[in-house]
Amino acid sequence: MSSSLDKLKELTSRLEEKLEQKEIRKEESQAEKKEPVVPETETVPKKHKTTIKKAQSEDVRQANIDRVKELYEKLRIYEKSPDFDKIFIYKAMNLSGIGLKEEDFGQIREGKYIQVIAITYEPDKNGKKKAKNISLGYFGKAETLEQKLKNEIIEFVLRWRYEKAFQNVEHYKELIEKIDTPSDTLF
Repeated sequence: MSSSLDKLKELTSRLEEKLEQKEIRKEESQAEKKEPVVPETETVPKKHKTTIKKAQSEDVRQANIDRVKELYEKLRIYEKSPDFDKIFIYKAMNLSGIGLKEEDFGQIREGKYIQVIAITYEPDKNGKKKAKNISLGYFGKAETLEQKLKNEIIEFVLRWRYEKAFQNVEHYKELIEKIDTPSDTLF
């Protein structure tokens, strides 16, 4: 059995391959339209380099969201959370029954049940925020889980977290833009 790190590297590698294939198709499409692809060189002004990087980042983000939606449907998460657009309102997402830490990545916990758990914070009767776990998917005993399904469940949670990270970065960039600072010091 390969190590947790090897599995993560393999998942990352597959994501990078898909993104490269998408970029190649995009460049071929642009070539057919006879629109020049602007290379990122020293002759491209800094302002335009930022625009190019932002566009690439948006492509990666959209590809990730598309895959999250595909897994959302495949894993039938819609049964517990019917509106895909609202799936990102949760504060966090985790797995029960499968390790996601580096030291136990992808390892099942024998005797446990596999669930995708969304975490939200709701006020209790005193108005104090309290964590609430919501099961978005139940997949049975860990020992009976097929490898392909296990990988898709892990991928769903990791990609959900990846999009959540994009949203957090976007939030902080918006806050930084509100600061009255010379533009050449930020991003």
